[in-house]
Amino acid sequence: MVQEFLEDTTGGSNGTGRNVGESEPEEEQKMLTTTEEKPKIEQMDLEIGDKDIPVTDETRCGYGFCTGPLLQKFANKKIYVLLFGLAGAFFNSSFAYFNGTISTIEKRFKIPSRNSGFISVGNDISLMLVSILVTYYAGKGHKPRWMAAGLFMLSAFCLLTSLPHFIYGGGSVESFTVEHGFNPDEEELKIMMEQEKKKILCNANLKDAVKCEIDEGNWGPQIIFFCAQLIAGVGAALYSSLGTAYMDDNVKKSKTPALMSLSFFIRMLGPAFGYALASFSVNTFVSPSLTPTITKSDPRWIGAWWFGWFFLGVILFFFAAILFLFPRQLPRAAERRRLAAIRRNEGKTADGGEDINADENLPASFTDMVTTLKRLFSNKIFMMNNCASIFYFFGFTPYWIFTPKYMESQYQQTASDSNLYTGSVAFAFTAIGILSSGFVVSRYKPSARKMAAWNCFVGAITALGYLSYTQIGCAANDNAVVMNENPIGGSLTSCNSNCHCDYVKYAPVCGEDMHTYISACHAGCTDQIDTGLNSTSKLFTNCSCIQSAGASVNSTTMGDFGGTATSGACPVDCKREFHMFLIVMCILKFLGSTGMATNFLICIRCIDEKDKTISLGISFTITSLFSFIPSPIIFGMIMDSTCVLWGKTCSGTGNCWRYDGPSLRYFLNSVTSLSIAVAVVFDIIVWYYVRDLVVFDEKEEITSD
Repeated sequence: MVQEFLEDTTGGSNGTGRNVGESEPEEEQKMLTTTEEKPKIEQMDLEIGDKDIPVTDETRCGYGFCTGPLLQKFANKKIYVLLFGLAGAFFNSSFAYFNGTISTIEKRFKIPSRNSGFISVGNDISLMLVSILVTYYAGKGHKPRWMAAGLFMLSAFCLLTSLPHFIYGGGSVESFTVEHGFNPDEEELKIMMEQEKKKILCNANLKDAVKCEIDEGNWGPQIIFFCAQLIAGVGAALYSSLGTAYMDDNVKKSKTPALMSLSFFIRMLGPAFGYALASFSVNTFVSPSLTPTITKSDPRWIGAWWFGWFFLGVILFFFAAILFLFPRQLPRAAERRRLAAIRRNEGKTADGGEDINADENLPASFTDMVTTLKRLFSNKIFMMNNCASIFYFFGFTPYWIFTPKYMESQYQQTASDSNLYTGSVAFAFTAIGILSSGFVVSRYKPSARKMAAWNCFVGAITALGYLSYTQIGCAANDNAVVMNENPIGGSLTSCNSNCHCDYVKYAPVCGEDMHTYISACHAGCTDQIDTGLNSTSKLFTNCSCIQSAGASVNSTTMGDFGGTATSGACPVDCKREFHMFLIVMCILKFLGSTGMATNFLICIRCIDEKDKTISLGISFTITSLFSFIPSPIIFGMIMDSTCVLWGKTCSGTGNCWRYDGPSLRYFLNSVTSLSIAVAVVFDIIVWYYVRDLVVFDEKEEITSD
């Protein structure tokens, strides 16, 4: 590595500005001696190891008394990339864990969905407000320690999110435990189960029907959750911007794409772990020290939602403590810079890819920050690239959130299958794309124009891919559900008008007439029989909206109705369409991930070295303000406009239960495709302006293997 650097900086000339023949005799003799000793010097530089590099305050690993040769061995780029990636994986798992436990948290603290949606954007709000300020001042300081401070804040976010459990306890569900004296006999359990069954059936008696819940719960937990999200936004800004900048500062430019792709890949493992942890937690009783007398299938069950937050908080604290010990500069990177300074002083420095700007170490000040912002906002490549990112993220955000839900509504996939395909198949193709592109870019070192052209190509294919989703629908599933407003016959009253189904939640059942109904109550079913095959299989009988087997198809006689239904929607054949959707999704995931390395390189190479950290902070602010915050709101409105069946609450309209399939498919995918198409226009502008941008050290390209 050092030998390559020396070859880069010396090049093919002596670099003195005059010919050898014109030198004074002693200078000529000195140069001849240097030329003779050059192979020896290069061999010595080639053999330089960590032990040969002097340890200074800038390169010393540890803090205070916690230093020494043992710690110093870990101050290298491989250990850093591993730790940076693992810390990011656990951080990313917190978002997946939040998605996996939010319904349990809402049930425990009676938090309305609209409130939980506002809580979830708290990190984007703080990221938008403070990322420029904190990344500027932190970028002037000790990057690993500021990054560790960000991880400490993320640890605090996780621990603070678990705090409401330790303040408010497990709630009323703790009364259904042996320790609290709740140990009913078989007869009492049977009565209780019958009462629960009646809540989802057709009940002529209003007192047995499902009631709406007026109480929205305590505001205390909601305030704690929101404050925790605000802390997470600041921590994420510090960790992501400084961690990325520190990696690029301490590795050769030719190695950045491969190492960055590797860290992206490690961080991508986080969501899978987060969902697995969420599954474990919600299937564990909220108070593990107590013995519950109800099962997980009981609607009153509350899982240990807090456990994963506490676990992640401890893990992130551990990684923060380790990264805090990293030096300001990694030893090998510092040695390369030292040799560069020597060559520069001797007038022998070639293209200074590894050099540091003289004013990079200027003290932080408000005036300098304003100057830096003016410099970055006037950078055409940087701003056009950020504009492209705005529209890309704006279009992608709803799919990050709603892909499982989209699969369920369009192709009648179960929630577990949808999560499986999203988390495994999509992840596999994304991982392949990230790793392969990183190593290809590191190996072949394409020019900035070629990388920008690839980004344009990927964006265009992605826009067409999302547009193709509008044509991949399942007609059999679009009109599969029978609405409860339909009467049995033109002159008859509705078959479920006396069932009091207003507050019964969406739980589709399949009638023996092979029609899907909103719920057993909406189908007019008055009885339920457990089939015994498994805990989730149920048979509903005496269903007044379902025609009995053997009855005339066009019959309107009441006696011909009273059929049966089973839990779950009626099966529809959407395999062909669903497989087409998966194929397109995998292609788009693969292609989209190949553009991550190229886009990242253009983003950090188009600005000065000293502006690297704050430029990432500006990007966070812009994308949060114009993409991550408004996108879910706008796409939520688009999805709501296609809703054909709304739930009810005490205060009015609840969540959407059923969407109009074709309308949702056309609106959602068309707007997404249009957003990505606009991003491609900005990518084309970037392609035009990067014609003179140097991404890799040109001489490093010649000398590196």
